[in-house]
Amino acid sequence: MSTTQEYVGSELELFATAKNWKQYFSRMVIPFLGKDVLEVGAGLGGTTKVLCRSERESWTCLEPDPDLCTQVDERIEAGDLPAACTTFCGTLDDLPAGRRFDSLLYMDVLEHIEDDRAEVARAAERLAPGGHLIVLAPAHNYLFTPFDEAVGHYRRYDRGLMKKAAEDAEGLRLVRLRFLDTVGLAASLANRLFLKQSMPSASQIRLWDGAMVPLSRFVDPLSGYRLGKSILGVWRREH
Repeated sequence: MSTTQEYVGSELELFATAKNWKQYFSRMVIPFLGKDVLEVGAGLGGTTKVLCRSERESWTCLEPDPDLCTQVDERIEAGDLPAACTTFCGTLDDLPAGRRFDSLLYMDVLEHIEDDRAEVARAAERLAPGGHLIVLAPAHNYLFTPFDEAVGHYRRYDRGLMKKAAEDAEGLRLVRLRFLDTVGLAASLANRLFLKQSMPSASQIRLWDGAMVPLSRFVDPLSGYRLGKSILGVWRREH
């Protein structure tokens, strides 16, 4: 029997419009994607649509919320998501024993999992040798706001916490760790100190995605990817 649970967040539709942001982080992620991909916590398939391209032979959308699974199934059937995509309703533990993947994705998902170290250890067991674990997550616990609490976040990550999440995982070697969205960091800090909103408005998302993200794409390399409101970690399974 699969392990299902209802997603408690309410931001998926709101951030589905953030096309510039999705295109930005996709440039960082695509070099590490193999032909057989598992996306953990696929949600509505927004990231799937950006990253699942013709060179992918198999893309499994793993999602514990049955309603979200149904919506992704409908998008696949309608041709809105590639035919290489399939859904699996449950968690890593529900997958067939011995099933391995070239790449595992946690795109704004790991922060929703209370025991992240145990989750990453399980993820490492699902990677084929030479495969990559890719994690994108919100950065900096000092930016934790009512928004994080409202969407079910347990934490935000700095470099130390991101590295610590993989300490119990066998065979993983960290190959990339960088912050993204320097300009968005300033906006998040302003919200933390002054606005203290539990949820951004649609107009704020448009402003961030339309103006701040393109600027961050220019500024982030200049900062050496040492600043940003999101953090990207990539590990390779060596054996």
